[in-house]
Amino acid sequence: QVQLVESGGGLVQAGGSLRLSCAVSGRTFSRYVLGWFRQAPGKEREFVAAVRWSGGSTYYADSVKGRFTISRENAKNMVYLFMNRLKPEDTAVYYCAAGEYPIFREYAEQEYDYWGQGTQVTVFS
Repeated sequence: QVQLVESGGGLVQAGGSLRLSCAVSGRTFSRYVLGWFRQAPGKEREFVAAVRWSGGSTYYADSVKGRFTISRENAKNMVYLFMNRLKPEDTAVYYCAAGEYPIFREYAEQEYDYWGQGTQVTVFS
């Protein structure tokens, strides 16, 4: 079993930055992919970014590429999402997720087995 706890959401003006954190616990994670997804009101949940715990390869949705950075800190079992140049359309509940290898579609939520409760990000103009 894997537990995921997100933190760091909040209210921010457009153009600003936020850092989301995800504390991961429960198992060894060398065979896991950690991802961030988001869900805006009235919309389906969508992929944001993912990182392979072993090796550190990263993947991004086109909508956030160049603005968001995902990283992991193995020693602390933490995953971060650094969000820069935020836009109102980034407003959503952001979820941390974990999926065990093999994963071939890092962007697909069906690949992920464990989910956090989510943290709200609101960007105002």
